[in-house]
Parts: sequence; structure tokens; C-alpha cells
Amino acid sequence: MSNPRQGIAGFRLTEHTWITELGNWIDAISPDGRRAGALLFDSRIIELPGVRERVVSAVLTDRRLVMGGLGGLIPVADVVAAGEQVWLLTAQAVTPTLASLLAAGTVEAGGAAAVLADTSQTLLALHASGVTHGSVHPGTVVVTADGAALLSERGLADAIRGEISPPDRDVSGWAALARGLAGACQRGAPQAAAAFERAAAAATTHGLAAARSGLLAESHVLPGGMITRDRLAQAARGQSMFAQPAAYGMPAPAGQERDEGDIVTLLHVPQGRESAGRTTHAGQATTSPSPGGGEAMRFGPGVGAAGQESTAQRIWREGASPARNGRARAVRARRRRTIVSALVFAAVMAGAVLAWLRLGGGDDTPVAVEKVTVTTSEKTLGCDSDAFVSGRIDTNGGAGEIRYEWRMNLDKDVEEGTLRATAGTTSYDVDLTWRLQGERTAKATATLRVLSPGPARTAKTTFTYKC
Repeated sequence: MSNPRQGIAGFRLTEHTWITELGNWIDAISPDGRRAGALLFDSRIIELPGVRERVVSAVLTDRRLVMGGLGGLIPVADVVAAGEQVWLLTAQAVTPTLASLLAAGTVEAGGAAAVLADTSQTLLALHASGVTHGSVHPGTVVVTADGAALLSERGLADAIRGEISPPDRDVSGWAALARGLAGACQRGAPQAAAAFERAAAAATTHGLAAARSGLLAESHVLPGGMITRDRLAQAARGQSMFAQPAAYGMPAPAGQERDEGDIVTLLHVPQGRESAGRTTHAGQATTSPSPGGGEAMRFGPGVGAAGQESTAQRIWREGASPARNGRARAVRARRRRTIVSALVFAAVMAGAVLAWLRLGGGDDTPVAVEKVTVTTSEKTLGCDSDAFVSGRIDTNGGAGEIRYEWRMNLDKDVEEGTLRATAGTTSYDVDLTWRLQGERTAKATATLRVLSPGPARTAKTTFTYKC
């Protein structure tokens, strides 16, 4: 159950949280009672020079694409600053991910084919619009309650690194995704697994469009002879962290609104475009001015000839020409305002997020680690592949700091991490993406070790890298 005292900009935070390279993701409930997501960026990352501006630019790019009719992405509701914290809020749930479903062993061949079909279509549309995703792996694939596969975190990894990923990186990520799903389906549907392997090979040699066409042409090898989503949707609903969102989404009684303090929206969008220019904080819609320039727009393969461009491309072209649109004024200082709304939950109060970060909740029980588990869906990986390893740390529900590390035997690499355990939360996901390269055949072992609080606990998983 969620802690009613935790919230940001009208979004209510739950106990389910997991760590990524970006920061802390948290399952949330939006002000209107729907499942949503909240990402608290790692302060060590978001405060690096230029990172905040590039994150905002990436989100604004997504908005223009969505306005042009591109689907397949997790929609971002807002990016807000609360003191020194920066949050990204989504208008849709960001769980379960394909990584968690694979770890649970609930992805069958028909659902795997649906994931590959959906994600390849989204990537092709992105590339045709001149942008890339930059970080395609099972942890950024979200499966909805109806079995659709959406991509999250588009452009955010690039924004942090200060780079623009080429389309080939997305293609390689999709091919690794196909190989991972082939491994997961090998025992129950070997013919389908072979088709996924062929799709992965086609992607790297002939391109994503050819791979998708070949995959769809081979749907007859799937159980039942067609791509199906029913079992994938059932698995996704079974792993949802909320039984009924409405139970958490009831508006606060009249006269009990709470002031969350100053929260600044970082998404300054063009005026006169209501669908993109409205941001929601605690149920209150506001329109923010455009900052003008600052976004690097580009068009790649798939841009139509004059008079034939898509709506998304036209919006992109207009957004890249601030002078022509009368939006060339300088970026004004971020507007600070207080969010007050009748939809803010009665239990949300000022300083909730700060209290959450400071081991909050008022519970003085220190955190103790009870169990550590590590799983991976891949048994064998091919040349230059990404291994996606799922780690989980189970605790007593106390509050405190947990320090852990991932060790990878083949590369002698060590990735250290720290998370804040909150009172009442008993499990934390700490996933690892391990890039394996070179020509060799070796036994790969990923080890998760909790350093503190003691005593140290360790779990590991092993698979084969063969190239």
C-alpha cells in the first residue's frame, strides 16, 4: 500500500520504487486517480551542466511527436522542480516492464511477438521523424493492461550523456530484445524462438523494417498461428502494483486542500496549442510560455518531399524555426507558483517528498536486508549483446540507506549504487544492463552484493556468452 504522505505536484507516490541509471522510478497515482509514474532524477546527474535543459528538450520533442500522431511512447505529463529536486511525471503507468515480466517467466511466444512488433513500429516511426530512442532494452519497454508495448525514457539517456544516438543503436537494442525473447520462448515454442532469432539477424543486416516484415510474415509459426496479446495482457495485469487505482484517487474533501509549496514546471511550451500547452499540477491546468530556441531539431530517413511531410514532421519543422513563429525571445526565468487544488489528496502535505528522501515516514525502525535475489531470462547470448539482469533487495520495511554493488566477472567491472529505503516498503528492484563484446565463449556471472547495512548478502546468476 502507498504512504499517503508521499506526493509531488498532485501525483501520489506508492511504495513500489526501483533504481535506474536516471534515478528513482516510483509507481504513482495521477491527480485524477489513474496509474502513472514519477521519476526523481539522481541529483548527481541532473545538476551536471546542460543535463536539465537537454532533458526538457527531449520531453518537448516527444510532445511534438505525439501531437503529430506518433504513438508507442509513454506520455510525459510534466517535468517539475521542487527545490533542488527534479521530477519527471508520466501520464501513464510505467510498470510492469518487460524486464520484470521476463524475470517472472510470464512472457509466452504470442506476447513476445506482439512486443517485437509494437516496439519495431515505434522505433521506425521515431527514425522516420529524425530522432532515436537511445536506450532500448527490456527495462524501457512497458506492457500495458491490454498487452500493448510502449517505450519509456525516450531520449533521456542521451540527454544525460550529452549525445545523440544513431539509429543503429536502437536497432542493436531491438535485436538484443529479440534474442532475449527467443531465449525465453525456446523451451515452450522453439519454432517461434527461431523466428525471433532470424528477426534479430535481419535487423542487424537488412534493417528494422525488413526484420519487422519478416517477423510478421512468420506469424504462422506461433502457437495458434497468429500474434496474440491475451496472455501478455493477463501477465501485465497480474503484476500491476495497484489493485484498483480509484481506491487511491478519490479527491480530497472540500476545504481540505493542501499546499505542496513552490513547484516549478520546466516545460515551457508554445502558447495557442492547448493540447501541448497545458500542464497539470494537482488537477490545476495552466498554460506556460514557450522558451523559443534551445532545441536541436533534425530530420533523418523517411522525411517526405515538399508537400508530403507528416503532421509530426511539420510540427517539428515549425518548432525548429522560432523566428518564423514569433518565439525568438530569450528564455525567461522559471516561473514559480504555488499549486493548490481540490483534487490534492487530504493527506498530501508540504515537505512530503523531502521527508521521503530523509528516510521519512516517521518510522524509526532501521532498515535491515532480509534477502537478495538475481535473475536473468537469457541462458545464452550472442555476439555484442546486452545482458539484462534483474536484482531485488527485500527488507524488513525499515528506513535507511542501502549500499550495493554489481560485479561482472568477464569485464572485472564493478557498479556501485545507493538507494534510500523508505518506511513501509519491503522490496526494491536494482537492475543491471551488461554489455558483452568480443569473440569468445565464456561463462558470464553477474553478482549483486549488498554492502550495508550488514551482514553482507550476495546473489548471482550465470549465463553463457558465445561469439
